[in-house]
Amino acid sequence: MCYPRLRDLREDQDLAQKEVAAFLGIDQRVYSNYETGKREIPVHLLIRLAELYHTSMDYLLGRTLVRTPYKG
Repeated sequence: MCYPRLRDLREDQDLAQKEVAAFLGIDQRVYSNYETGKREIPVHLLIRLAELYHTSMDYLLGRTLVRTPYKG
């Protein structure tokens, strides 16, 4: 699965892959593989990315066009 929104969100925040990888506690090359779809992203990292970008996992996965997170 490819995650094109990850790159868009990262660039919207003016972040480098290295910075996002550091936030997640992983190597930049691993994060790059997530953005390009070469590797699947573990759920716990998707949760962290949704928190970082203030959005929902559904938005990250392309299941919705609504960027704002759910209120629960």
